Amino acid sequence: MTSRIVVKIGSSSLTTEEGGLDRRAISFFADEIACLAAQGHEVLLVTSGAVAAGFREIGYPQRPKLLHEKQAAAAVGQALLMQAYQQAFAAHRVTTAQILLTRTDFHSRKRMGNAGMTVEELLKQGVIPIFNENDTVSVDELKFGDNDLLSALVANLVKAQHLIIVTDTNGLYTADPRKDPAATRYDRIPEITAEIYAYAGGSGSTVGTGGMRSKVDAAKVATRGGVPVFVGSVKDPGDMQLAVDGTGKGTYFETKLASLSRKKQWLGFMSTPLGTVVVDHGAEEALVHGGHSLLPVGVRRVEGTFHAGDVVEVLGPDDSLLGRGIVNYDDDQLRQIAGMPSGEVMKHLNSIHRLEVIHRDEWITLK
Repeated sequence: MTSRIVVKIGSSSLTTEEGGLDRRAISFFADEIACLAAQGHEVLLVTSGAVAAGFREIGYPQRPKLLHEKQAAAAVGQALLMQAYQQAFAAHRVTTAQILLTRTDFHSRKRMGNAGMTVEELLKQGVIPIFNENDTVSVDELKFGDNDLLSALVANLVKAQHLIIVTDTNGLYTADPRKDPAATRYDRIPEITAEIYAYAGGSGSTVGTGGMRSKVDAAKVATRGGVPVFVGSVKDPGDMQLAVDGTGKGTYFETKLASLSRKKQWLGFMSTPLGTVVVDHGAEEALVHGGHSLLPVGVRRVEGTFHAGDVVEVLGPDDSLLGRGIVNYDDDQLRQIAGMPSGEVMKHLNSIHRLEVIHRDEWITLK
């Protein structure tokens, strides 16, 4: 059966150790992806490498550290990167398209919807969309983390059946296999736990910016949206096919959840929370397990400044994150009625838009 596949390739897989594009690597990945496309799969590529490709060309002796230098290198490198991809895919008579995004593009539901429609049209026409972060205008606090998070957001956006994150190591280990010969690999992970996060280390490359931790973060976002994830190596011909088939050289993060609507995707992973609401045990049970709305009686504490219609984070009594929702009260109103039974709320406020603090249709669980 054909399916929709998002493939993410990091800088370290696309560039030489000294910096600059490794055109043989790009040709190899184009061959692997073209094979999937020839079978009828719809493939979307999320690529890093613009800064790594451009910093030598622009004259820097090593990968720059200052933001404006990175942006300048990306401005040169992005053109080189796309040129290399276009040439490599042209050998298979495959057309590619460039889509540059920043995290703020995902903050807007309208812009996210427009991007989704553009991608659907490209796939309809048999074009492979190639996504990258718009490094020329991005700032560090808004970056995606070597595009791992970007790949998860794209996978959720297009309701992909697979997210393939290509990395230097063949999956997640209990320790660094380069240092500990007793390290064992996780073949399949049904749930991302604190133990799994503990095993995810830092960056293993001087070229890329994302370590295994950012890949686990991306897997958590994608699986929460109903997209299973493979994290591992694709180095030999046919490895990409193995990754899709379920026998790849890496770790599979499984999910039993259904895909999320774009509204829920935006709410859970792309919106900007403007405040925090802390709830009691009863409200936690109602929100997380009961599928109910949050009522004022369950609110224990309110933090931040927000208005009705804003997004807030909801924490449990132990301050752990439960999820996000669109709040129906201004923060000062909510402070007045926190902990009140519904009947008292009606008496205390002269007028209310709706009783629920957060309606269940405007809520997503992230626990």
